[in-house]
Amino acid sequence: MMNAKSDSLSFTLIQTDIVWEEKEKNLEHYTKLLEAITGPKEIVVLPEMFSTGFSMDAERLAEGMDGATLSWMRDTAAKHKIILTGSLIIIEGEKYFNRLVWMQPDGQYYTYDKRHLFGYAEEDSHYSA
Repeated sequence: MMNAKSDSLSFTLIQTDIVWEEKEKNLEHYTKLLEAITGPKEIVVLPEMFSTGFSMDAERLAEGMDGATLSWMRDTAAKHKIILTGSLIIIEGEKYFNRLVWMQPDGQYYTYDKRHLFGYAEEDSHYSA
């Protein structure tokens, strides 16, 4: 008899070209990449600032936690029954964050705001830790 319990965990890391500051195009691209993955995928890790690229134009590109990118993450995690994680530009109040979202397939999520901002790229001038 086979034991249904597995001691392995499948991670899928996606590193791809990003269309600079074009959220819709990037989300469409990730949707196609996820559809093409065969085999197990339990935790899918997207690049930092996956929807826009590593942009310092936070004022123009930021979304609230009810924005289109988080909705896409919620829908995608549910559809594929995966945990989907990656960071995006978030606005809260008058502050901008490079925020990692850990989206579970049931729609529950957790976040982490980047603490050690990259000074050479002036990330620390545009984002809050």
